[in-house]
Amino acid sequence: MSKKVAEQLADMLVQAGIKRIYAVTGDSLNELNDAVRRNPAIKWIHVRHEEAGAYAAAAEAELTGLACCAGSSGPGHVHLINGLYDAHRAGASVLAIASTCATVEFGSGYFQETNTIKLFDDCSYYNQIAATPAQLPRMTQAALQHAIQQKGVAVLGLPGDVSAMDAVENVTADKNYFSKALIRPGDEELQALANLINKHKKITIFCGIGASDAHDEVVELAALLKAPVGYSFRGKMGIQYDNPYEVGMTGLLGLPSAYHAMHESELVILLGTDFPYTPFIPQDKILVQIDTRPERLGRRAKLEMGLHGDTKTTLKALFPLLKIKEDDSFLKAQLHIYEKVKDHLQTYVKDKGSKNAIHPELVAAEIDKLATSDAIFTVDTGMCCVWASRYIQATGKRSMVGSFTHGSMANAMPHAIGAALACPDRQVVAMCGDGGISMLLGDLATIKQYNLPIKIVVFNNRSLGMVKLEMEVAGLPDSETDMVNPEFALVAEAMGIKGITISDPDNLEAGLQEAFLYNGPVLINVMTDPNALAMPPKIEMKMVGGMALSMTKLMLGGKFEEVLDTVKSNYKHLEDLLD
Repeated sequence: MSKKVAEQLADMLVQAGIKRIYAVTGDSLNELNDAVRRNPAIKWIHVRHEEAGAYAAAAEAELTGLACCAGSSGPGHVHLINGLYDAHRAGASVLAIASTCATVEFGSGYFQETNTIKLFDDCSYYNQIAATPAQLPRMTQAALQHAIQQKGVAVLGLPGDVSAMDAVENVTADKNYFSKALIRPGDEELQALANLINKHKKITIFCGIGASDAHDEVVELAALLKAPVGYSFRGKMGIQYDNPYEVGMTGLLGLPSAYHAMHESELVILLGTDFPYTPFIPQDKILVQIDTRPERLGRRAKLEMGLHGDTKTTLKALFPLLKIKEDDSFLKAQLHIYEKVKDHLQTYVKDKGSKNAIHPELVAAEIDKLATSDAIFTVDTGMCCVWASRYIQATGKRSMVGSFTHGSMANAMPHAIGAALACPDRQVVAMCGDGGISMLLGDLATIKQYNLPIKIVVFNNRSLGMVKLEMEVAGLPDSETDMVNPEFALVAEAMGIKGITISDPDNLEAGLQEAFLYNGPVLINVMTDPNALAMPPKIEMKMVGGMALSMTKLMLGGKFEEVLDTVKSNYKHLEDLLD
């Protein structure tokens, strides 16, 4: 062949549908960089830190199906690790190209030498080094197939000398297969599930991201069973909208209504969820779980039935076996509680806060009003997740990307880079904590370099807010959680990005409107209340050693006692939890 290995690799990436490589170029990556430069179908995105590149690729993969990042020898690809862990645990199909030193130097302790097999083993489904030109096409194809079909990270090790060698014709498949299978339990298991469901009156459905493509089927199931529907944070965008049966989230960021519905039911049906917070799952109820990953069945709770299947296919096969339930009293009771919870979530929206202490609930609510119906929200781990989970509403077209499983700081801004490049026709809003934006601040320059019209909202509470709360709940004095921040708007201006600082709650709406109407990237530095509680303390005290009635109090706002009295008078179980 007349091509170099690097050119062959670039062609294979294009054939797989990859449009960008997020990377910092250098030494062992330079041949690939040059091959991409000469290939009009793929672009090199020059991030300032490889971790940001991995996050950007993860967001693009979540939104479009497949993406690519790269790191040069040693420190370059080591920097990818955190973003790759995040992508792998989120089920994002990412190909990571880990460039290495020349093959002749393997095992010699050479400059920037690492053992990529050991390094990436825990955050990938495929992890090999192409030490010869003949290996490269087969390994690339295998890596892509692993990333696509297993939904995670695949790592292709690429020595710098190999990338410059003459390519060898691929002797195996020259294309990628994006085949999808329909999975459902066997007929006997489906009938047993139907029998179980048909005998119980009080049923709650709880959905994760694995049920997101089955929104209509979940709503139909809820209608048949007169069942309330709760969901995880990752499941919210796919399940909440156009759903008259939804009662919100449960978990550390969730609402008491969803928690209550699950704990007052007789039977809980878990659909497409690997929800990790076992104290929020009622262990004394009959539990059924349906998941495409059978190894996940039963690892969070004791199940009556664990079924292997995708939500949409399984529910369609189940419907003919179910009896329509007529009694909707349980559903109405749960929806009544949910309405009260939603009313009181507005407490700190109506009360705007004060100068330099704007209520973050208000900020999130304003963002929700101003954002487009198909906006993409990227959310930093910590307090921003709380405000986004409670105040950003699903529409069926919106997306939300965050480090929801890996739980890393600093993800929102680089996630937004990948989202904006992958979906240029959609608005992208990054909800950043001051701690998160500080950690990868340099990649604001990437946003400016590609003129990405991202709206970066910094919830500036001058602290690591969630950590501070965790320490206080645990009875520890908060230590080294306060932050002396730069003037973020001025930093943005120095990088060529429009900067706005909002200190007065009366100026919040106008300031955000100005930013959202601006044709280009904007950083909005909002001085939020450093004492805002993200998690309501007594349910959680009993459930997770310290975090749920303060959460409940926060969610119900100033009328907590009034609502609590109403709930207590009707629901003895919740009274036992709160007393």
